[in-house]
Amino acid sequence: MKHLFLLLTLCFSLLINAQNNAFKAGESLTFTAGYKMSGLMTDFAQVTMETSEIKTSSSTLLRLKCKATTYSKWDNFFKIRDLYESYVNPNTLTPYLYKRDIDEGGHYKFVKYNFNHKTKTVKSLIRKKSKNFESGFWDRNATVKISYNTKDIVTTIYHLRSLDIKKAKIGDSDTFTVLFDAKETKFRFTYIAKETIKTAIGTKECYKLRINLTNSDALKGNDNFLWLTADENRVPVYAKFKVAVGSGELRIKSATGLKN
Repeated sequence: MKHLFLLLTLCFSLLINAQNNAFKAGESLTFTAGYKMSGLMTDFAQVTMETSEIKTSSSTLLRLKCKATTYSKWDNFFKIRDLYESYVNPNTLTPYLYKRDIDEGGHYKFVKYNFNHKTKTVKSLIRKKSKNFESGFWDRNATVKISYNTKDIVTTIYHLRSLDIKKAKIGDSDTFTVLFDAKETKFRFTYIAKETIKTAIGTKECYKLRINLTNSDALKGNDNFLWLTADENRVPVYAKFKVAVGSGELRIKSATGLKN
């Protein structure tokens, strides 16, 4: 399931300081996740992306939440219960706190990042337990040095939507850095074309983007694509990906609370 979120993660770094005008608190996006089994694309999970306002003693933050859950008929085959959250500045989308809590086929992992942008460091906690690990949980704490504008994966998904993609030219490519499992991962994108596609929320003109990981083999080949609506909301409506054990896709199912 982590590859589904990795697939969505791109950034136009020339526009990195763009303000968020694409979404607001109260937005909810729902996707169907499919995976090719025995040559057929089979729907196996639901993915949701939700935003909400969180007030602290000193500020108001935007909570970005992504959740993935297998449909009940697939739970005996490979049960997935994944939750990703990031707490960010609502305007600049600067991340302060990130949490990842996943349970996939009996393998459990919890990850937490506390960002310190002044020192360019992240306090990282990784907690693991698997069905074959009898002695309980183990924790790994570390302080990780990060690059300028390195973000967690959830923040990056939403940050992409805040960027003025129409200023990019077809054929443009760039890289962006995401902290995943306490390691920086480089993503390379190429803006391929504008395409009009049919979706569950209507026929949409979209930006089609190709995705490559430059220092990871999580995604295979050159057939990993993401379609964002070519409007002010820049909603991710479709994605195709290839991994070592097969291929899959994400399809938008519903979208409510859109800002524009």
